[in-house]
Amino acid sequence: MEEKVKQLASRLAEIADITNAQALLNWDQLTNMPNGGAEARGRQLATLAKISHDLSVAPELGQLIEDLLPYADTLPDTSQEAAMIRVAKKDYDRETRIPGEFVGKITEHISNTYMKWVEARAQNNFELVRPALETTLELSREASSFFPEAAHVADPLIDISDNGMTVGIIRPLFSDLRKELVPIMQAITSQAPAEDACIKQYFPEDDQIAFGEKVIRAMGYDFERGRQDRSAHPFTTRFSINDVRITTRVKSDDFLEAFFSTTHEAGHAMYEQGIDQALEGSNLASGTSAGVHESQSRLWENVVSRGKPFWECYYPQLQEIFPSQFGNVSMDTFYRAINKVQRSLIRTDADEVTYNLHVMIRFDLEIDMLEEKLEVRHLPEAWNERYRSDLGVLPASDAEGCMQDVHWYGGLIGGAFQGYTLGNILSGLFYGKALEAHPDIPEQIRQGKFDVLHGWLKDNIYAHGRKFEAPELIQRVTGSSMTTAPYLAYLKAKFGELYQI
Repeated sequence: MEEKVKQLASRLAEIADITNAQALLNWDQLTNMPNGGAEARGRQLATLAKISHDLSVAPELGQLIEDLLPYADTLPDTSQEAAMIRVAKKDYDRETRIPGEFVGKITEHISNTYMKWVEARAQNNFELVRPALETTLELSREASSFFPEAAHVADPLIDISDNGMTVGIIRPLFSDLRKELVPIMQAITSQAPAEDACIKQYFPEDDQIAFGEKVIRAMGYDFERGRQDRSAHPFTTRFSINDVRITTRVKSDDFLEAFFSTTHEAGHAMYEQGIDQALEGSNLASGTSAGVHESQSRLWENVVSRGKPFWECYYPQLQEIFPSQFGNVSMDTFYRAINKVQRSLIRTDADEVTYNLHVMIRFDLEIDMLEEKLEVRHLPEAWNERYRSDLGVLPASDAEGCMQDVHWYGGLIGGAFQGYTLGNILSGLFYGKALEAHPDIPEQIRQGKFDVLHGWLKDNIYAHGRKFEAPELIQRVTGSSMTTAPYLAYLKAKFGELYQI
């Protein structure tokens, strides 16, 4: 059995190497590649995807896994070997359902669609990318069809990123959350809006980048094992535990754009960098799920770097970097500005109170498309109507409407957005548990020290990689299943104080 475990580990490492080579080509496409390279890059990515898929569905791999399953049952639940075998079994079962030709076809299509989206978004011309998006919808439904036992067409797509979650679970969860969020939004937006002119001035881009990098170094992002670049849409990618890279998007007239994109992506990256080195090269060397991953980006972006203790430390430093912009602006004015609640158009710019409403709109629209209730050609109108009815605003263009997010244009339609709201819910759960263990964390943050919080998260979440599925990890960390109560309590306390509601 020990020899077979080594054989399995070797095969999984080979698959990981191919996958990471794909990730490197994709990172280059999104950061440095000239537009002229798009066609060749799509072909290259498709070739690697097919190789990876062929290795992942090799009968020899399947037999090796079957031989090892009885052995895994004799090992402790926390055993790395048992987890490797268990996860390999689940991944193999999924991969063998999907033909290799389909994998290559959809990978090439997605690569080309992304480049079309960049062009269409820049020109505010949805028609340029609409035919490609219609094909994406067809391919998404085809991908789901390989799992005919699913209760809903979206369930297999959701399961790819948020294992164990289904439309049947998510819909009522979102419904309950909406009931609590809408009254909070209405109570706040009925008041005079917070003054935020101080963050809408001119800020040299290089100074913004330098400040953001200083902050995430202090938080624990390791630049010896990572780097930050610029891209049209901020993202995190990993090629190994020791090479995890982030990107950001900078606007010279908006301080929030680059800084909070940087802390958000650093949250993702610190998760990946914090995985136990013993898992390097294995099928366990990545995050548990999209929702758990997003809990970390939202925790560092919102709970920490939008919090008052954080800025009691960093605002004087920010004033030194931008004296003409912030020199005469009080800490309270700045704090209210960065936590302004408003009915808005752009998800990535949305405040903590309204953010989940943006996610729910996208979730509902992609479900409608998959259920064939909404045709792609009518997506702009449907999008605009939901923003009018749900948030009381109307996009002036498709670029700030249905083309604002990369997800449907750089992946499948379905399973793309629910992880953001699941992550928000979990950020409240995990941070609450960290405070129970270390009540002095807010004071530590006030002093610019993040080691205690980062260390707790690393020990309890990051280090495990994929050893545990999300429900089990949540149970281990919190002692309970997922609940919205801690997250809603956090929002009500923070914004109740800010807006006296």
